[in-house]
Amino acid sequence: MKSLLSDDAPPALPTLAEAKMLPPEAQKKMQCWIRSRHLICSGNFFIFETVDYSAVERFSDCVTILGGTFIGVEPVSKIWMGDHRQVLLYRAKASLNLPCHTLKQYWIKYGGFRTRFDTQP
Repeated sequence: MKSLLSDDAPPALPTLAEAKMLPPEAQKKMQCWIRSRHLICSGNFFIFETVDYSAVERFSDCVTILGGTFIGVEPVSKIWMGDHRQVLLYRAKASLNLPCHTLKQYWIKYGGFRTRFDTQP
């Protein structure tokens, strides 16, 4: 019989005391991002675009707290902010595969199919 070593143990899930925010607060943040067109829904996936990497970290925390899975983040392109400055645009993807999740209903009512950084008219 194989003994359970500390290296073989699965990572512990964060407890509610270790969490940075509670689920209602996480849901409110995601609703705010839906209204501001930073967050869109595509099937069971939520796609978040921003120029602020710390917002990506907050998005990851919110998804994890709500029981979803953060898939990843990638730099998409550089965009102009004003006449003399370019910044990186980050796109994060997460999955909230919960049936009839209230965030999806909220996105249907208040969201859009394009983020604020889409250049298409």
